[in-house]
This record gives sequence, structure tokens and C-alpha cells, in this order.
Amino acid sequence: MNTKKKKFHYAWLLLIGLSIMVALGKNGISTAGGLYLIPVTQDLGIGMGSLTLYFSIASIVTMIFLPIAGKLMAKYDIRLILVVSIILMAGSFAMFGLMSSVWGWYLFSIPLAIGSIFVTQMAGPVLINNWFKKHNGLAMGLMVAIGGVFGAIIQPTVGNLIATQGWRFTYIASGITVAVIIIPIVLVILRMSPKQKGLQPLGMDDVKSSEDTLGQQDVAQGVSAAVAKKSSAFFALLGFFFIITSIASFSQHLAPFAIGAGYDIKFAGTALGAMQIGVLVGALSFGVLSDKIGARNTAIFAMLLGLVPVGIFLTVPDNQTLFIVAVVIFGFIVSSLGTLGPLLTTALFGNKDYSQIYSTAAIGLAVAGIVALPGYGYIFEFTGSYTFVLYALVIMLLLNALLVFLAFKGKKKLEKAGAWN
Repeated sequence: MNTKKKKFHYAWLLLIGLSIMVALGKNGISTAGGLYLIPVTQDLGIGMGSLTLYFSIASIVTMIFLPIAGKLMAKYDIRLILVVSIILMAGSFAMFGLMSSVWGWYLFSIPLAIGSIFVTQMAGPVLINNWFKKHNGLAMGLMVAIGGVFGAIIQPTVGNLIATQGWRFTYIASGITVAVIIIPIVLVILRMSPKQKGLQPLGMDDVKSSEDTLGQQDVAQGVSAAVAKKSSAFFALLGFFFIITSIASFSQHLAPFAIGAGYDIKFAGTALGAMQIGVLVGALSFGVLSDKIGARNTAIFAMLLGLVPVGIFLTVPDNQTLFIVAVVIFGFIVSSLGTLGPLLTTALFGNKDYSQIYSTAAIGLAVAGIVALPGYGYIFEFTGSYTFVLYALVIMLLLNALLVFLAFKGKKKLEKAGAWN
């Protein structure tokens, strides 16, 4: 029992490794994809809507594969799953650098999406829930915040590489670098549960419980997946996931938006790097706020805060200083996807069937990618601006605040019905 009394718990080391993996996967591959849109469309003569359709294909694959992903994570060694996933994800991204037809993006978006499910979506929330009994919100916030630190470095670097070395070289170099760094981290540090290291979850010794099994408290408290999926709270959460992903998806179009406002590709990279500073601060803030005032109040606050950057984009996009300020604040909202989504799931339904509920609700993320990412591209292609998109973002931010409120009303119904146990 003395292992759980150590000042330093292995969970923190795992969190560092996990955060680096997610950070490189997201910022080196997923969110960096927006920087390539203008150079690729101009070089190959592809329409913006046609190219961004690969995001839609990736989202369809994600939607289909998400329920399977939860089962695979429960059945197989997490290290094997993640190594294969990183090879699929990073390898596909590198292959984009060799393509000369839009069909190449369509084809390789399939393995890229499958790998991304595990690396950037599922591994973080699931492992943190397994390893952190206390400070769950802080851990989730730190993971996203570390991603912000990496993003603040990676995004400007990618922008500069595209400007100086070309998009083909940058695709290939980014994919190879991400794989080479992440695979050793996965093999050496990551483990599915504390049992594999002979430990209890962090903070388990502080939980006043008579249960004598690892994670029993986590498993026992909450709503079953079968009941949760039929509840109004679940459908509100599904809607929240769809809308917050649609909002955050605009980050993929920030580079084309910046260029359309009169800036160059280097400034666009700098702006995306600044956005990652917002992700860093937002993730830490939202994680701590969730622990202090609850996931509901934090989520509503985040949605209302999102009105500020959208207002700046609509009114003074040509002011460089205010543009950077807006991008930083928008990073707050992007961070809420990685922090508030998982935290809201736990707050609404507990940990009883967390992975099943979260993976099903996360289908909302995939559906949003199917609709929003190419939708924004086609709006830009047909109208020559993102003005209509920005007005849509205002509506979605307000609607999402309402959905959070409705979700917690649904939770009260579950509690009254005795479904929470």
C-alpha cells in the first residue's frame, strides 16, 4: 500500500507522455491541415470545397469506426493499437506530399481518420479517466494545454516550411517526424490502467470508500450506457458535440480566412500559433473552472466567450493586432472541445460506462466534420468570403449554451428516475 503514498504518482508521467502524443498528432497533423489548403488548391488548381471534402470523408470514416474503436481499446493492448494508429495517421499525412490529384486526399483520408480516432480522440479521455481519480479536470486541461504549447511552436514552423520548402516537403517531413517521436513514447510510457503498473489511480487513497477494487468507484457510479443513450441528456450532449466541433472546425479555415483578409501564409502560421496559446490558457482555465464551478457553468461561459472573437472577425478583420487577439480567444473555444466534451460526459453520466457513452456521443464530432469542414470550404468557394460562416458561428455558440442547460435538466430526470447508481 505504500506505493500510493509516494509524492510522485506515475499518472503524472503518463499524462506527460499522453499529452505529447495528442499534441503532436493534433498540431503536427490534424489542425495543421488548414495551412496547406491555399497552397495546394493554388498549385494543383483544385477548388477549396473539393479539397476540403477529404475532411468530410475522414469524418464519415470516424463516425463509422468510433463504436468499434471503444471495443478494440477494451480488448487489445493500448500500445499496439496506438503504434498501428500512429503509422496509419502519420504515414497517410506524409503521402499527401506525393499526391497530384484530389483523389489522393480522398483515399488517404481513410487510414488517417482511423488512426486519428485513437491518437487524438479516444486515448486521452479514456486513459485520464482510468488513471486520475482526483484532479480529472486539471489533468484534462493540462493535456490540452500542453497541446497548446506544442501548437504555438509547430503551427508557425509549418507555415514557414510551406513558404520556404513547399507543401510537398512539409507534408512528408511532418508525417515522418510525428511518427518517429510518438512511437517510442507509446511503447515506453503509456499503459491502459494503473493495474499494469501495480498502482491505484491517482487520488484513490483519498476517496472515502470501502470498496476494495481498483477503479470500483469509477465503474460503480453513473448511468448505464443503455439507459443513457435513450435520455434527453444524451441527445443534448450529442448536439453539443456536433456544434462545438462545427465551431472548432473553423480553425481549419483560419489560414484561408487570414489570407483572404490580406495577410500572407507566414502570418497565417503565426496566427495559428497564437491560437494555440489560447488553447493552452483556455485548457488550463476550463479544467480548473470545471473542478471549481462545474462543467455546466464552465461550458456555458465558454460558449458566450466565443462571441467575442467572432465579433472581431466580422467587424475588424484587417486590424492585425485585434486579429491576433481574436485568434487567441478563439483558441479558448477550440480547447473546450478537448476539455469540456469529456468533462461534460462524466458530469452527466458518471464513469459507469464512460467509454461507451463517450464514443457514441463523439459521433457528433464526426457528423460535424462531414458537414462543417467542406461546408465552410464551399461557402468560401461560392461567395469568396467567410461572412456567412461567421454569422452561423454566432448562432451555434448561443444554441450550444442552451443545449448545455437542457442536458443538465435531462440529468435531473435520470436521477429522479433512479437511473444514476
